[in-house]
Amino acid sequence: MRLDKYLKVSRLIKRRTVANDACDAGRVIVNDKVVKASYDVKEGDVIEIQFGNKSVKVRVTDIRDTTKKEEAKDMFEYI
Repeated sequence: MRLDKYLKVSRLIKRRTVANDACDAGRVIVNDKVVKASYDVKEGDVIEIQFGNKSVKVRVTDIRDTTKKEEAKDMFEYI
């Protein structure tokens, strides 16, 4: 699954266009590398997103095309 779509489906970022912009600006790091929105996310990847002066670091535990709001938090774990 594309990184921008994963960020939206997992509700880490609200909209896919915002996720795409964050990737283009270099604010999304996967496994210690800056990646583009087209990066193919796999289970076990460590994603770090920089929001202004704070950052969020998560490990991918599940990949789904669609999910309910309550189940979205099961797709990753905070590090």
